[in-house]
Amino acid sequence: MISMNRKKVAVGLSGGVDSAVTALLLKKAGFKVVGVHLYCWPPKSEIEKDGLTREEWIKKNACRADEDRASALKTALELEIPFQTLDFSEEYKTRVVDYFYREYEAGRTPNPDILCNSEIKFGLFLDWAMKEGFDYVATGHYAKVEGGKLLIPTDTHKDQTYFLYRLTKEQLAHVLFPLGEYPKSEVRALAKEAGLSVANRPDSQGICFIGDVDVQKFLRRRLEEKVGEVVDTKGKVIGTHRGIWFYTIGQRGGWQLTPAAQKKYAAKGETPAFYITAKDAKTNTLAVGFGPETYKESFSVSQIHWISEPVEGELLVRIRHGGKLLDAEIKGNVVELAEPQRGVAPGQSAVFYRAGIVRGGGIII
Repeated sequence: MISMNRKKVAVGLSGGVDSAVTALLLKKAGFKVVGVHLYCWPPKSEIEKDGLTREEWIKKNACRADEDRASALKTALELEIPFQTLDFSEEYKTRVVDYFYREYEAGRTPNPDILCNSEIKFGLFLDWAMKEGFDYVATGHYAKVEGGKLLIPTDTHKDQTYFLYRLTKEQLAHVLFPLGEYPKSEVRALAKEAGLSVANRPDSQGICFIGDVDVQKFLRRRLEEKVGEVVDTKGKVIGTHRGIWFYTIGQRGGWQLTPAAQKKYAAKGETPAFYITAKDAKTNTLAVGFGPETYKESFSVSQIHWISEPVEGELLVRIRHGGKLLDAEIKGNVVELAEPQRGVAPGQSAVFYRAGIVRGGGIII
């Protein structure tokens, strides 16, 4: 990381070790660092809807918002840097959470963390920082930025570039990802060496700013169960389910075979490993298959975003966070996979790479 002596940077302090070490490294490099905690969940409107006090709501939902803020403040005190909190909770609800529910209800499987990054962290937060006279914002993401390009980090196991593909070249010019050069093990070691209290704090899981919640339970806050049919690849009804929004493409099980289907497969001595292959929101129907029926050779994408210039031809694609980089070819909005893949889910993002650089991505349709 190059030193930009006395340049002013707003570091998003989440309360975890990654953002804490981000602030530590930037301070050591000579930046003028201010710690900023983004409060995004729960908003006042969500609490009032449940008819609870804030304290009651936090306890009932095992929410870590107050704990995270306290941890972020403690980090700022330990690093002796200024600290403040920005409340984006209503905007987060409108732009991220409402989208999350709409997509599931429509039968798609969204990735709210991608929208959280583009709309909140590198949208509202970055806009605020620029207006306040900061030169950069920085977060604890594992990614690299070089010359307006987004690159895969040194620690490929922690690679978070999948969540960042919607950033623009202009935004990247004001973004720092110091952890891009470090393996996670060294990040924790740096935190321990500096005596930071978050050195051994577990990594956050689950939905951005909401945490490690049960997605099914979270969906039930707005979406009710609605029994529907499960059909095989020939359209024959073989089971029932609880509502398409509670299932994802590639999921195995979670629905009930009809007595006739149970009898049929038992007579054949079969226990086929059915996977969900398609969802129809209009009819509330799940389609399932097994074996070759569950694989896709190609798919289309919409809302394509290129960080720089558009790309055609051979590249690598990732169809889910933590998924493998797959050989593929893109022509227009159609992606042809070199090898068929299971679990190509509409609503998820397909992110395109070439030579270790994130070129862009789009929503699988």
